[in-house]
Amino acid sequence: MTELHKNLIDGEWVGTDGVENINPSNLKEVVGVYARATVEDTQQAIAAAKAAFPAWSRSGILERHAILRKAADEITARKQELGELLSREEGKTLPEGIGEVTRAAQIFDFFAGEVLRLAGEVLPSVRPGVGVEITREPLGVIGIITPWNFPIAIPAWKIAPALAYGNTVVVKPADLVPGSTWAIVDILVRAGLPKGVLNLVMGKGSVVGQTMLDSKDVAAISFTGSVGTGKRVAAASIEHGRKFQLEMGGKNPTIVLDDADLRVAVETVAQSAFFSTGQRCTASSRVIVTEGIHDKFVEALSERTKNLRVGDALAKDTEIGPVVDPSQLKQDMDYIEIGRGEGAELRAGGNRVNAETEGHFLQPALFVGATNQMRIAREEIFGPVAAVIKVKDYEEALATANDTEFGLSAGIVTTSLKYATHFKRNAEAGMVMVNVPTAGVDFHVPFGGRKGSSYGPREQGKYAAEFFTVVKTAYTAAG
Repeated sequence: MTELHKNLIDGEWVGTDGVENINPSNLKEVVGVYARATVEDTQQAIAAAKAAFPAWSRSGILERHAILRKAADEITARKQELGELLSREEGKTLPEGIGEVTRAAQIFDFFAGEVLRLAGEVLPSVRPGVGVEITREPLGVIGIITPWNFPIAIPAWKIAPALAYGNTVVVKPADLVPGSTWAIVDILVRAGLPKGVLNLVMGKGSVVGQTMLDSKDVAAISFTGSVGTGKRVAAASIEHGRKFQLEMGGKNPTIVLDDADLRVAVETVAQSAFFSTGQRCTASSRVIVTEGIHDKFVEALSERTKNLRVGDALAKDTEIGPVVDPSQLKQDMDYIEIGRGEGAELRAGGNRVNAETEGHFLQPALFVGATNQMRIAREEIFGPVAAVIKVKDYEEALATANDTEFGLSAGIVTTSLKYATHFKRNAEAGMVMVNVPTAGVDFHVPFGGRKGSSYGPREQGKYAAEFFTVVKTAYTAAG
């Protein structure tokens, strides 16, 4: 019988009922069985975090540093094992899975260092004999709700700063991929976290997530997921007067100018649009190409798309793993039909792929002849589907790139310093990439977008303090 992976509540592993976690590369393989939390379980987890907060928020910086550093070391030592787990439950290729695990370790290492760099300001008052201190303090119980597409990196970049700054945590991973978050929680507990500081409640968003939203004891919620759910998080948080942070959708453009290096352009777009099966909020699904290079670029990218090797995430020669589950596969296929119906030409891919095992395999789809008014160019598909939009020049390309309700990431491929500089200043996105894929970001710098993509302070790096702490100003009169 498969072992049941239980929820962690107040330092105890609890749970009786479990759900199978299925490998999207091999639908006959059960990755593991993971418990589902109830409303009562979630309420107990919140109460435990609240009870643990006073002691943890005043714990010594060396204690917090040591725990986060120990976790980073174990994640690094187990990167092959954890990468395989991630690839089996989510569908990323094994190199991508190992890379994501490595990034999680780097995040914990970074915030272990941040614990030792906690700082404030000392300023003179306008009044003689009075000093002013400005410090940051933890908020309380942090509710963390994470998506399925980065099942170890996103939990890491939320949990690590929350703990580093002295908060306690209740974390709910996506129902599709509980295994990676379970592994992180297990590592942190064995690294020495006191009971109640970190609580894991796996299960349905309608049960676990809603209970977190309904609780007045949750001081802040950090959420990554869909726009619709993000709006519900915001509405519930406003009602309770709590702090909230939202990372939501994207419809990210990549501009290819006439002066671009063709090889660089093709590989940049292929990686941006199709790697990780296009299941990244930073993926570039709008490819805006000026007319001078358009035909050569489309021909080269079409060949690259057709030749992408789709298969089992753990196979050595696989470039594109499976779509995560049947509902996401159906959404991808529906949008491919929508694109055809709108008049775009499906130049490459877009078909199901048969493999040695039964899985959710889809050849990446490349549309040409698209316009920025089509649904495939305006709505987030969250799959390996990209649309090429032909424009006259850089000015039209920039206007088209910015013509979206989203603003997470934007890229340009050019050898012109003039256009690269102008684009960095004028692209309406939180992150801008020049001659590199839109989907590659570092662990020590801020992550986040504009417009409908994000709300609240940035994630990652030292900017994480903006969300996970509150500023206090203290005045002292000498004598």
